[in-house]
Amino acid sequence: MCGRFVRCSSIRKICEYFAVTHPSFEIEPSYNVAPTQDILIINKSGVKRLVKCHWGFIPSWAKDPSVGYKMINARVETITEKPSFKTAFRKQRCIVIADGFYEWQKDKKRKVPFYIHLKSGEPLGFAGLYNLWTSPEGEKKCTCTILTTESNEIISAIHDRMPVIVPRDKEDIWLDPEVEDAALIKGSLRPFPSEQMVLTRVSDRVNAPSHNSPENIKPLQN
Repeated sequence: MCGRFVRCSSIRKICEYFAVTHPSFEIEPSYNVAPTQDILIINKSGVKRLVKCHWGFIPSWAKDPSVGYKMINARVETITEKPSFKTAFRKQRCIVIADGFYEWQKDKKRKVPFYIHLKSGEPLGFAGLYNLWTSPEGEKKCTCTILTTESNEIISAIHDRMPVIVPRDKEDIWLDPEVEDAALIKGSLRPFPSEQMVLTRVSDRVNAPSHNSPENIKPLQN
């Protein structure tokens, strides 16, 4: 699964890297993004846009927003079958902006945190699905889930799942709501190549979402 990640690139760098127009808002970097918090996504409705969104997908039929906490991730293998995600998979695909993510390895009675990022140091885009949920009071909210797949070789040593990272050359296909060929779309949703990634043991401080500091991603000193 993907339960915590890092977004530390500036808005300017994100816009340049993903070729989107600078939005009217700013958002602080976060070294411990957790479910229910605001995240940055890119979607396409005519043009690509960088927008804020709530991490935790809330289906249109839901009355209680707390259901979103149970839908922070969606498995690639079942997204075309799950009623909550079928429509979003067809028309509401997005990219979730990140610089890396955390995963925990079970070690006897404790969980050991690792930070995973690209060797290039560049931002990355998780495959996501979004929905504009309307509350019973009429308030509209952008909500989102991150897709997961089986782990690649480097991550499988600590966990059997990982977030889907959309390859740069597949981003336009993934974002385009006019593309409805499920086989073509799913062709982008594979484990990211291990040789392009780095996995580093980090401090247990990241276990608490309240610890939000650049120190979180520094390699643990033995």
